[in-house]
Amino acid sequence: MKRKKHPGSAALCQIRRGEQHPFGSLRSYTPLGGGEERIYRQVREAIPVLDAAVEKLVRLCGGFRVECPSKAVTRQLEDFLKTVPCGMGQVGMDSFLGSYLDSLLTYGRAVGEMVVSGGRLQAVCWGDVTALQIREGENPLEVELCGEDSQGCIRPLPYQQLLLFTTLHPEPGSPYGVSLFRGMPFLAEILMKIYHTLGVNWERAGNIRYSVICKGEEGLDPDTAQNRGQQIAAEWARAMEDGKNGTVRDFVAVGDVEIKVIGGESPILDSQVPVRQILEQLISKTGLPPFLLGFSWSTTERMSAQQVDLLTSELWALRRAVEPMLEKVCRTYLALEGLDPRVKIRWNDISLQDITEEAKAGLWAAQAMEIRQNLEKEG
Repeated sequence: MKRKKHPGSAALCQIRRGEQHPFGSLRSYTPLGGGEERIYRQVREAIPVLDAAVEKLVRLCGGFRVECPSKAVTRQLEDFLKTVPCGMGQVGMDSFLGSYLDSLLTYGRAVGEMVVSGGRLQAVCWGDVTALQIREGENPLEVELCGEDSQGCIRPLPYQQLLLFTTLHPEPGSPYGVSLFRGMPFLAEILMKIYHTLGVNWERAGNIRYSVICKGEEGLDPDTAQNRGQQIAAEWARAMEDGKNGTVRDFVAVGDVEIKVIGGESPILDSQVPVRQILEQLISKTGLPPFLLGFSWSTTERMSAQQVDLLTSELWALRRAVEPMLEKVCRTYLALEGLDPRVKIRWNDISLQDITEEAKAGLWAAQAMEIRQNLEKEG
């Protein structure tokens, strides 16, 4: 019995992707909890203002200094923090802290490792947090970092006490933390669609196409009409080609000729309002005032001062998140050196304006207390 042959149907090519723009992964995004790292990286690459926002948050967090019970120990620890290798050609805990905060904001978590050799702390290196998995330890207060072994199996890393791990706003039941870019892919995809459409429209406006219509005489036979059309097409193509070479050439045709620009009646949509609405949503998520990113949106001096105060609280929240990691590095170094491991992290002031406002608030509080005491004495 012969099988009936069915006509073959063309199958979709499996090795080709259907992305319409270079950041096509932003389409059809659904957060699933652990696989959105590439999405967040593409959001940051696709929208430069978000990349600038992360860099500004990292820089605005500023540096720190250490304070130990002994001044000699403090100087020794400060020298170590300034000269410790951090990998990738970087030296000093300031460079390590910058990359650590960058990963914390982008992925919602950051990881590092203390390298111990010969009984001394030799280096502090950051790692690729996207290559690790996290699970609860022996008790709910601990977590274990897991990675691939030589056989490709996911196993806990052997020296957990030497690892540095920080999460940003972790949710109940999830140890992975929350990225600064959570909630942005949907708006970012719309913004990329607007920009992509703008590029297509301006390419159409700059590389226009023409429609040449020649109305011939009534009763003209088809062969003559076809020959006349071919002649007009050849002359028009020659005139366009000479125009590309910088030569002015007249186009001469017989009959009623009408020349139009294809799509010239369609206006280019105004993108200022929708783009601003989307950017307002994205920038509000970063916590930065718009003027720090170069946007002169309607803002007053009082509003700017309030935005700076809110930004200060955001920066202190980031500092509190990474402070335990810095203390762990300092205590480990002091313990391996046989020194007193007690240490305190002292952060640098965020700005001179912040110091001035704190001084004014202290003065006003003291004046109010003095007035209150005088009233109580008179009463």
